[in-house]
Amino acid sequence: MPFIKSDIEIARGAAKKPIFEIGTKLGIPAEQLVPYGHDKAKVSAEFIAGQAGKKDGKLILVTAINPTPAGEGKTTTTVGLGDGLNRIGKKAIVCIREASLGPCFGIKGGAAGGGYAQVVPMEDINLHFTGDFHAITSAHNLLAAMVDNHIYWGNEENIDIRRITWRRVMDMNDRALRSMVSSLGGIANGFPRQGGFDITVASEVMAILCLATDLKDLERRLGDIIIGYRFDRTPVHARDLKADGAMAVLLKDAMQPNLVQTLENNPAFVHGGPFANIAHGCNSVTATKTALKLGDYVVTEAGFGADLGAEKFFDIKCRKAGLKPDAAVIVATVRALKMNGGVKKDDLGTEDVVALKKGCANLGRHVANVRRFGVPVVVAINHFVSDTDAEIAAVKEFVSRLGAEAILCQHWAKGSAGIEELAHKVVELAESGQAKFQPLYGDDISLFEKIEIVASKIYHAGEVTADKAVRDQLQTWEEQGYGKLPVCMAKTQYSFSTDPNLRGAPEGHIVSVREVRLSAGAGFVVAITGEIMTMPGLPKSPSAERIFLNDQGYIEGLF
Repeated sequence: MPFIKSDIEIARGAAKKPIFEIGTKLGIPAEQLVPYGHDKAKVSAEFIAGQAGKKDGKLILVTAINPTPAGEGKTTTTVGLGDGLNRIGKKAIVCIREASLGPCFGIKGGAAGGGYAQVVPMEDINLHFTGDFHAITSAHNLLAAMVDNHIYWGNEENIDIRRITWRRVMDMNDRALRSMVSSLGGIANGFPRQGGFDITVASEVMAILCLATDLKDLERRLGDIIIGYRFDRTPVHARDLKADGAMAVLLKDAMQPNLVQTLENNPAFVHGGPFANIAHGCNSVTATKTALKLGDYVVTEAGFGADLGAEKFFDIKCRKAGLKPDAAVIVATVRALKMNGGVKKDDLGTEDVVALKKGCANLGRHVANVRRFGVPVVVAINHFVSDTDAEIAAVKEFVSRLGAEAILCQHWAKGSAGIEELAHKVVELAESGQAKFQPLYGDDISLFEKIEIVASKIYHAGEVTADKAVRDQLQTWEEQGYGKLPVCMAKTQYSFSTDPNLRGAPEGHIVSVREVRLSAGAGFVVAITGEIMTMPGLPKSPSAERIFLNDQGYIEGLF
């Protein structure tokens, strides 16, 4: 078997160009870039504001089937397609999310692509990068500190400490912090109360940064954050504690999109990083809108499967930002489809067309779901060396019966040369005028009805259940003027249902909403279902055990 380089070895050997050259490709003057070393930079707010009147390019969404331990390669395909479009003569820009340290050191790995379809510098992107996540963590926890400080010094706002909803965050998987008691140790430390931590990517501040259009909008949204409720049940906002200005100061630089490059020296914006299973799963509106002014094509991704990331991309990001996608790519692998058909991970190397066809039901559901939004679809088969001709033919035949096309893509091994066919098909769809985008539901129906529509039409659930306290909370928010907000479903990424072990395309299952959270600044209501956690834990054998510096001082073990 030929020697195969790891992702980090490939990235380390990249022939990177100075970041100012990448900016020049997009017409960004050097003085409008804020460099972080030689290979990454932030684009200035002044330059972004100057692009307002320009025509938008075509917006392409890359999404996927439900993820499995076999891997799907959505980010890899996003980066590969961006390179492929540039290869066929289009001015294309990739827009993806930043990586969270929690998954990097946990089990999921990084977020820079893989093989010969990566953004670089891979190590920086997957670790501290330009410090955006640290700034978000600091801004979030500043507000938390100001809440407790306000109560300590007399509680002028009459905050009911039993009804404080603002938790703390950190960018790491740490189950021990999910639920805890703070302010122990006596009078000098404040009033003891129960609280806890979420992971930074679940922070409302992260969502706000990714949905804000400029610094003024950012500060307004930060001020709208509800940290809890008074004794008379009225909401307390961040601006009531005079925290919004300082939070915006901490986020001033983080608001500027990060410019990097692919292995083939094509431009990529890597900015923002909300998870799709517990948040809205898309890169920043600022990065996407800026890219649309600078390129003919913008290729962006939405986290996990289309039931989560794509639904939220359409119903939250596009609705709020006025974006209209022109085409969508659904990434699937033969291996993952076989797992959806019941094959165990250890047996994936053996041809099994029968199981593959059974697992294709998952792919078919995602194709139908994306079409519900009026967006034309093409399927990308992310190639693995173990795939057989019969298995690939079976996927193509299945997708053909749906009235769509499945295209074999070999970008992991060949870079842009392995994805040219998909690039041509994406151009064909985007230029065809077929896209008639519309969100799944309107603004004016009730919040619970919105949850039911997502559950029934996207998840194919038979029923949505929720305790009276949850329903009453939703009704109270509607009475307070938040009824027009979209919903952000927090659900396992592994299944259409809330049971991570229920693969394929289940029907008639029950979606139980156990908690709802109002993200008034971000502009959506989070519905938490099943066993989903807003602070993940590390697995029994975390990736951190295998990440180290080698004798030459290079990082090993990142993927």
